Amino acid sequence: MLNVSWFRQREYLLEISRALTEQLDLDIVLDKVLRAAMELLGGQAAFIALRRPGEGFVIQAARGIPQPLLPYFNRLLADIPENTNPASFRIPDLGLILNEIALQTGLPLVQVVALPMGIRRDLIGVLFVFRAYGLPFTLSEREVLASFADQAAIAVHNAQLYQQLAQEKRRLDAILEYSADGVMILDPGQKIVVFNRALAEITGWSAAEAIGRHHDEVIVWARRDTEMDLARATAGGWPLTHGRGSRTALYVEGDLRRRSGGTISVGITYAPLLDREGKLVNIIANVRDITRFREADRLKSTFVSIVSHELKTPVATILGYAETLARADARWDAQTTRELAQTIQEEARRLDRLISDLLDVSRLQAGALPLKMEEVDLEMLAQRVVQRFRPQTDRHKFSVRFPPDFPTVRGDPMRLEQVLNNLVSNAIKYSPQGGTIRIRGQVYPEEVVVSVSDEGIGIPATEQGRIFDAFYRVEDAQARHAGGVGLGLYLARAIVEAHGGRIWVESEPGKGSTFSFSLRRSDRASPPSVPARVA
Repeated sequence: MLNVSWFRQREYLLEISRALTEQLDLDIVLDKVLRAAMELLGGQAAFIALRRPGEGFVIQAARGIPQPLLPYFNRLLADIPENTNPASFRIPDLGLILNEIALQTGLPLVQVVALPMGIRRDLIGVLFVFRAYGLPFTLSEREVLASFADQAAIAVHNAQLYQQLAQEKRRLDAILEYSADGVMILDPGQKIVVFNRALAEITGWSAAEAIGRHHDEVIVWARRDTEMDLARATAGGWPLTHGRGSRTALYVEGDLRRRSGGTISVGITYAPLLDREGKLVNIIANVRDITRFREADRLKSTFVSIVSHELKTPVATILGYAETLARADARWDAQTTRELAQTIQEEARRLDRLISDLLDVSRLQAGALPLKMEEVDLEMLAQRVVQRFRPQTDRHKFSVRFPPDFPTVRGDPMRLEQVLNNLVSNAIKYSPQGGTIRIRGQVYPEEVVVSVSDEGIGIPATEQGRIFDAFYRVEDAQARHAGGVGLGLYLARAIVEAHGGRIWVESEPGKGSTFSFSLRRSDRASPPSVPARVA
C-alpha cells in the first residue's frame, strides 16, 4: 500500500468510510477500522483504545496481538488524560515504550503510529498501528491515516450512540414489561402498540392478542365512576393538538370487564405525547388495579359504621341504667339494684373488650404486639375458658377432650387464651339455638392442633376465605343479628401466626363450624419471640 498514489489512497478512504458509516454494531465497526488501518499502512498489528468515564482509555479491540499479551500495551495509554484535545494529542517517548513492550512480549514490533480519534474537541479513542519492519511511517502515510482516523471516530461515535440507545431501549422495555402497573401505548388512531405483562394479567388479554386492536375492544367498562372516558374525551377535543396545546392527563376509574369473565376495579391515567408542532404521537395509559384501595375504603366505612354502632349500644345501656339508678324519685329494692348494676357491669365489660380489640389491632398494624413466651398447658387454658363462659349461657353444653400427656407448647399464655376466648365466644354467638361446643386437642409428631366446634348456622364456602380479615362479617341475616365488629378472628389469626402456627376453618351451612389452630410442640422447636405483625 506504500506505493499507492495519493488519488488511490483517497478513493480507498472513501470506500472504507462508506463501509463504516453503514454499520452500527460497535464491535464490527472497530474490527473494520483495525483491518482497514493495517491494510492502508501495511501494518502487522493494531489496536483501538476507547475512553471510559472514570477508567481512562481501555483497549477495546485488537488485531495481530495475542489476547494474553494485551495488558503489556496498557503502558501506551497510561499518560493520556481523559480531557485531552485531539489537536494537541501526543504520547511522549512512544518509540522507547514500544521497544520495552517488544522485549517483554517477544513480538517483532519496531514501528508504531498513534492517532487520536476525535469528535470536535472530544477525544473518544486512540488508534495504534504497528509494523514489524524498520521502515518508519512517512508523513504522507500519517496524513492518510489521520484522515481515516477522523472518519473512523465518527463511525465509532455513531456506533456508541446506537449502542447506548439500544441499551436504553432494552432498559425501558424491561421497565414497561415488568412494571407492577399495567402500561399500554396507543397510536394516534387509538390502536394498541405496547401492552405489558401486568396489563395482560389485569385484563385477561395477552399482549399478542391485544397489540393491533383498537383501545375500545380491550378496555370495556362494566361500570364507570368518572364522567369521561377516552372515547368521549377525544370526541370533545382532548388532547389539544395545535401549538402548545393542553397536555392535561385524563383519569378514568371504574370496573373493567375482564376477557375471562368478571370485573376488576381499575384507575387509568391517559397522557398524550405530542411532537414539537403539537401533533399527537402516542397516548400512554397507566392502568392501576385499585381493588385494594376500594377494599380499604369499604373497610373504613364498615369500621365507622360497625364500631359506632357497637360502641353506642353499650354506652346507651350503661347511661340508661345509671340514670335509672340515680333517679331521686325512685326507691329501688336490693334485687332490682343488683340487676341494674349487673347489666351495667356486663355492658362495661363488653365495651372494655371492644376497646381492647381495637387497641390490639392498632398494635398489630404498628408491629408492636409483643409475646411473653413460656411453657403453656393448652388443656388448662381450655378448661379455664369454658369455666368463664359456662355461666353465660343456658343453651349450650361444653365438652373438653385432650389426650393424656398432651404436650406443652411455648407461647404467650395470655394471647393464646385470647384466641380460645374468641373462638368459644363465636361458637356461642353463632349457634343461637344452642348445642354442644367441643374443644379438642390432637397430637402430631411436630405440632399440636386445637379445635373448637359448634352446631350453629355455619359459614358459606364463598365466605370462608375472608372471615379472618379485619372487620369482615358474613353477609347473612343470622350472622348480622349476632353483632360484633369482625375483629375476633382477625386477632386470633395474627396471634397464632406470630407463634409460628396456622389457623383455618371447616364449615357447612346449617351444620356448624370447626375452627382449628396448630402450634409447634415445645419439645420439637420454638418459634422466635418477636412482636406480632399483621399478615
